[in-house]
Amino acid sequence: MSTNLFDVKGKVALVTGSTHGLGMAMARGLGLAGATIIVNGNSSQAKIDAAIADYQKEGIKAVGYKFNVVDEEQVKEAVAKIEAEVGPIDILINNAGIIKRTPLLEMEVADFREVIDIDLVSPFIVSKHVVKNMVQRKQGKVINICSMMSELGRNSVGAYAAAKGGLKMLTQNMATEWAKHNIQVNGIGPGYFATSQTEPIRVEGHPFNDFIINRTPAAKWGDPNDLAGAAIFLSSKASDFVNGHVVYVDGGILATIGKPSNEN
Repeated sequence: MSTNLFDVKGKVALVTGSTHGLGMAMARGLGLAGATIIVNGNSSQAKIDAAIADYQKEGIKAVGYKFNVVDEEQVKEAVAKIEAEVGPIDILINNAGIIKRTPLLEMEVADFREVIDIDLVSPFIVSKHVVKNMVQRKQGKVINICSMMSELGRNSVGAYAAAKGGLKMLTQNMATEWAKHNIQVNGIGPGYFATSQTEPIRVEGHPFNDFIINRTPAAKWGDPNDLAGAAIFLSSKASDFVNGHVVYVDGGILATIGKPSNEN
């Protein structure tokens, strides 16, 4: 048995949507643990280059590839290029995603489809082309970034919840088909985290901030770095017999029905 079950040194990890936010936090955790990070984005090469510079400041080996995760031809070409130029992809984290906060009765079908394509179809596309090579090598780790909306509904995020609920089941089916090839497929379900996107509502007295603090048993927003441990666990030998699960990193939200706002 390995003396370090959580060792990812020398592994190559492709993290989609890793130029910012939670994807960057998970990639940073893997990079600081010794993995080479493949940075992916689709908005601009400048944003990828800026992210690589941030990783490298911390001593992380990072290489960037711009491609659209919903374009199968781009994905196929990028995966082949990565494996030729950097090495076999040992770890895939399907993190790229979007959310559109629109009530279902007001939502355009095109917008609904865009969310489904990016949040659900793209993990299938990217996994399909990465895992073909993992099957040949008889090893690999796939992590799909799910959500508490994989389990719960919430007003105005119907498309996102539909996609993330589907991603949970896709994770289980991937695990079912690929476990025999020594490939572990699991998910991470983040709770509510303190990021630049949530900064405007993380103000004491803001209704949503107060709701999250009251709803979370840990009584705080998550730190993006809190996701690193789950990512390292699911990327390492420590999870070699863990398959088809979603690890919720949520401060306990899904464990409780909540409490009245006036209860300590």
